[in-house]
Amino acid sequence: MAVPRELAPTRKSLLGGLFRARESGIVLALVVLVAFTATQNPRFLSGQSIRDILLGTAILAVLAVGQAVVMITRNIDLSVGSVLGLSAFAVGTLLRGNPGLPVVVALLAGLAVGAVCGLVNGAVVRFGQVPALVVTLGTLYAFRGVSYFWAGGQQINADQLPGSFLGFGDSAVLGVPWLVLIAVVVMVVAGVVLRNYRGGRELYAMGSSPQAARLAGIKVGRNTTVAFLVSGALAGLAGVLFAARFGTVDAAAGTGYELNVVAAAVVGGVAVFGGSGSVWGASLGALLLTVIGSALAVLDINQFWQQAIVGALILLAIGADRLVAVRVAQALKKKDSHV
Repeated sequence: MAVPRELAPTRKSLLGGLFRARESGIVLALVVLVAFTATQNPRFLSGQSIRDILLGTAILAVLAVGQAVVMITRNIDLSVGSVLGLSAFAVGTLLRGNPGLPVVVALLAGLAVGAVCGLVNGAVVRFGQVPALVVTLGTLYAFRGVSYFWAGGQQINADQLPGSFLGFGDSAVLGVPWLVLIAVVVMVVAGVVLRNYRGGRELYAMGSSPQAARLAGIKVGRNTTVAFLVSGALAGLAGVLFAARFGTVDAAAGTGYELNVVAAAVVGGVAVFGGSGSVWGASLGALLLTVIGSALAVLDINQFWQQAIVGALILLAIGADRLVAVRVAQALKKKDSHV
């Protein structure tokens, strides 16, 4: 589908070039971090270490893609950690009672549980006219409460799950784990839709100026609901990947993930105030945060510093975002003065 001319202005092209440069900065930071850590401890580049980093990144990247879709519309989804936990426990319970169930059914079940949670978020934001920050902060606790009530203090262990499901979490295709392949597919599909299809461009237009988007005939309410639906569904999918990887699920699964997901999106260049950013950047942000965590463990540095570094990266990303916005505004103003 062709991109409407009014939704692909020159300003977008200029911003796109600048943000691609920021994504290049993340890649450079990754290279420097990996090279430094490898010189201090060669085990950091061992096959098992790289595999663990990729598996950890896969789950966080799937969540970050959904978060990027929501943040581009000038909203935020803080409930993704609880949705992941609820989905993981639901799928674990389903597989425990039906050991012969195919893995693809488990994936679809996780997507469905997450989609329902995302639909609840989207409906409350749309029809309640309540800020997404407030709504998803409330559902963060509500969905977690449902998980605790359902679990009743019990947990699902690996020996209660079918071998085919656990094998799915460990197996690979041509050396690439299934979890990583699924994350890449999610990232590519979301990236293509956001960049090349009208629906994706409308999300950027909404984030840039909701009022202008309404005047242009864009259905802001409907698109907001869809964005939360996508985020919830991907959080549900991440819950299935979580259960497959770790094999043990309880009501606390995914606790704290929501902040890491927001951090990955922001560090990856997704603007806090919407309208710009990409799922590629959010995924790179997820990879950077995972590598930082692994590097600190390999270097035997207190994990406290991981939180401090993530906080510093968020501040740097927000500062860079503001700097880019000011420079773009100045460039556009200067260009208009010459017309």
